[in-house]
Amino acid sequence: MAESGPPPSSTLAHGVTRMIGRDPNEPHRPATPLELLFDLTFVVAFGVAAEQLAHLLAEGHLASGLTGFGFAMFAVCWAWINFSWFASAYDTDDWPFRVATMVQMVGVLIFTLGLSDVFASIDQGQHLNNTVTVAGYVVMRIAMGFQWLRAATQNPERRSACLTYLTTILVAQAGWVLLLFVQASVPVTLLLMVPLVLIELAGPWIAETRKGGTPWHARHLAERYGLLAIIALGEGVIGTVASLAAVVEHQGWSLDAALVGVAGTGLTFGMWWTYFLIPSAGILQAHRERVFPWGYGHILIFTAIAATGAGLHVAASFIEHQAHIRGVATVLSVAVPVGGFVLMVYALHTWLVREADPFHLGLLAGTAAVLVAAVWLAAAGVPMAWCLLIVTLAPAVTVVGYEALGYRHLAAILNRNLSRD
Repeated sequence: MAESGPPPSSTLAHGVTRMIGRDPNEPHRPATPLELLFDLTFVVAFGVAAEQLAHLLAEGHLASGLTGFGFAMFAVCWAWINFSWFASAYDTDDWPFRVATMVQMVGVLIFTLGLSDVFASIDQGQHLNNTVTVAGYVVMRIAMGFQWLRAATQNPERRSACLTYLTTILVAQAGWVLLLFVQASVPVTLLLMVPLVLIELAGPWIAETRKGGTPWHARHLAERYGLLAIIALGEGVIGTVASLAAVVEHQGWSLDAALVGVAGTGLTFGMWWTYFLIPSAGILQAHRERVFPWGYGHILIFTAIAATGAGLHVAASFIEHQAHIRGVATVLSVAVPVGGFVLMVYALHTWLVREADPFHLGLLAGTAAVLVAAVWLAAAGVPMAWCLLIVTLAPAVTVVGYEALGYRHLAAILNRNLSRD
């Protein structure tokens, strides 16, 4: 049997490759090492956003915390979506693509460095101090604009779609820069941001539905979204462990600290299991037109996951007697995002298969009952840590229900859904 020799040197180089678009039906299309490296910058971004939210929630500054967190998570998730959809369609893995991607990573880090200024300015009631975050976006958009211009030049068949992406991100970015010169109150500034957000969201929709679209890969994109969900869940674990480590260092081990650690780990496991019940890849491959509510809806899923981590940080602060809120509010800081996460998973599932399953209503009712019970017990004086342990059971309702009976419902729904095509 002949031995296989080393691969030819040409396959190991990263010389310039014509950007003509990937095959949307390419088999075995996994995430690349560069994409995984890119995702790591978002670990930092999610962590900082969650830390800032946790700090304001622990201080009882709910409105400031939620406003800053909403701004931060939309911007972080949207930057990730911009790159991931482009890479799914046009990843050449040559040196210009790699360098441009690394420039975007630098932009993400710059953006992250400015998040504390954003949260502080909102909390203090000043005009929105987003100079550094916008600077980070400028760096990202320069690199992203280069990528789309290159694709438009080298892939004439899809030039219109590529130029639509390029135009909308440049117009929106110009608007973000101009807003830096508006010395208005935070509410007025946020109101002025609405048209820019709509431009951001409209760009991909116009390009994909009105301008011929791009060759993004359904299974690859589903994997990329799943990987970011794992990263967001991992940040919650890291943050919880770090917060509890600080508590243990100052106070030693306690039952409350152990229970919060168990709750954080259990929630991570349950939310992971619940998320990956969505049959995204196969449905998107058969129905590419369903990608937008699914893709955009994930912004809320990622936000809920990161907010759950922030709530666990608040719980650690409560144990350390550093929080200025009561046990009920602490439990709510975890229960609300967990409930939002579960609700969004079911919403995206229903959208993808275009069929509502009555069984899901029972599971959602069970989830709501668990969360309400946890909050009610906290209001009744049950220690916060025990109540968080009950919150951990919320995603378990879906997991147990699916494994016991729901998988049969899902199989039947998928069979009916895909057999129509």
